Amino acid sequence: MPHLRIEYSANLEARADVPGLVAVLYDTMKASGLFELGGIRVRAYRADHVAVADLHPENAFAHITLRMGFGRSVEDRKRVGDALMATARLALTPLLETPHFALSLEVEEIDAVLTWKDNAMHGRLRGK
Repeated sequence: MPHLRIEYSANLEARADVPGLVAVLYDTMKASGLFELGGIRVRAYRADHVAVADLHPENAFAHITLRMGFGRSVEDRKRVGDALMATARLALTPLLETPHFALSLEVEEIDAVLTWKDNAMHGRLRGK
C-alpha cells in the first residue's frame, strides 16, 4: 500500500501539467523498487477554496503526501521521499522559479495494526 496524494490549488491547472505530474510521480514510485505494483496509487485532488500566504491571487501550491505500510527503514523512506521531491521539482521547475509557488512533500508510515486491505490485483500482477 503506497498511496501518493497530490493536493494542489485550483490555479495550478492553468500553469502546470497535473496529469503529467501524476504520471512521473507514479514512474518514480515504481522505479524505487520499494513497492509492489499492485499497491501503487497516485492521485491528485484540486483544492478550489484556498487561502495561501499573503492571499496574492497568483499564489499556488502543491502538497504531496506518500502514505506507506509499516516496516520500511528510515533510509528507504527518505530515499523514496528524496526521489519523489526531485521528480516533482523537475516537473514544476517553471513554477519554482516564480515568487508565488510552494511545493511540499511528506512521507507517512501507516500503523500495521490499524490498516485493512483487500486487493484482488496482487494475484493477477504476481502471475498467479
